[in-house]
Amino acid sequence: MKAILSGLQWMIFMIAGAIAAPIAIADLYNLTPMETAGFIQSTMITLGIAGFLQGLIGHKFPIHEGPAGLWWSIFTIYASLVGVLYSSGREALQALGGGMIISGVIFILISAFKLMDKISRLFTPTVTFIYLLLLIFQLSGSFMRGMLGITSSHTTVDVKVFLLSVIVVCITFWLGNCRFALLRQFSVIISILLGWLLFIVCGHIPVFLQAHILFNLPEMLPFGWPRFDSGTITTALLLTLLLITNAIASIRLMETVLKQEQSTDHRRYWRAGLISGLTHFIGGSLGAIGSVPISGAAGFVEQTDMRERRSFLVGCSLVIAISLFPPIMNVISGLPAPIGYAVTFVIFAKMVGIALRELKKVIHEERTFLVSGVSLLVGVGLMFIPSSATIHLSPIVIAILNNGLICGSLLAIVLEQMFMWREKQRSKPKQ
Repeated sequence: MKAILSGLQWMIFMIAGAIAAPIAIADLYNLTPMETAGFIQSTMITLGIAGFLQGLIGHKFPIHEGPAGLWWSIFTIYASLVGVLYSSGREALQALGGGMIISGVIFILISAFKLMDKISRLFTPTVTFIYLLLLIFQLSGSFMRGMLGITSSHTTVDVKVFLLSVIVVCITFWLGNCRFALLRQFSVIISILLGWLLFIVCGHIPVFLQAHILFNLPEMLPFGWPRFDSGTITTALLLTLLLITNAIASIRLMETVLKQEQSTDHRRYWRAGLISGLTHFIGGSLGAIGSVPISGAAGFVEQTDMRERRSFLVGCSLVIAISLFPPIMNVISGLPAPIGYAVTFVIFAKMVGIALRELKKVIHEERTFLVSGVSLLVGVGLMFIPSSATIHLSPIVIAILNNGLICGSLLAIVLEQMFMWREKQRSKPKQ
């Protein structure tokens, strides 16, 4: 019973954090209600399968998968190319499906040549600290907008929504630090249910989409056969390398939370890469959004203290199962967005502590201070650059420059390796 409740909590947390992406992208491409429902379903099933396979045979950690921010950016950029490079939204979606399949192949090749392990060594405590802080900074704006009730259709602060969100934040913090282990473990699901009840009492009645069918299997190649062109192949190659950076960072964070820094499982990254390749292939075939391990899982585990894989695998199985039943999916999709943002706010607040703990592992403090200063300044600075400023550049350059997290993290890796190489050269005995 406890495993089922824990799995239910994982399921709600996964769906609450992932549902916005397919809805927003469907709106960009002017999909019909039926196509939108299919797009949401295929994305959720892909995320459930990805999380389950990773937890069972991949990295074997309780890290849920979510729509990759980089893929979300590429979907958004390709929507603007309709009428320029592509004759219709469907044609652009075919190209994106092809790009995802190519990305899956690249993931598998990189893993087969055992390059994942070499890339993972680049994630020193300094790089992990910078990545985590940039992640928190990048998402903080979304959390605050959501808790203030600001949306694309409602651009002003909703005081009532904000007060309700603050109450949910306080409840989540209190339950997460409660001396009763049971309340602590189920703090997320209790907070979500209490928050939902509060919103209903205060007049925010959820609107549920009407389901016209009880059971539905996802459609293969819903937008037609994938398209492969030079631009898509180039985009997929660079995007995969960036997604590997994101995935390794998420695994490293969970290793820290689970106290497995000195893990003897040297094949973990190899297996994770193979599974990522497989799930990207599945996502491209189902017309879904590409997935990536979500770093927020580390904060979720810290908040609930649920470290076992069993409940996580149950949660992934539930995501897959309810995705096949549109009526159930529509009810969960009716969760008010501010509640999800409020609960996630607490989870990411816990991740600040995880980031600071990474600094305790640092040996060369002066080097860390310099690398952190430069990388954080560049990464956070790029977050304030308007997306319109890069509109004339190529899609992959736009996706990178509009992502301060990726740019700051890559810069941190380059600077860290450069300083390490220089120190090695200095320590060599002179001939």
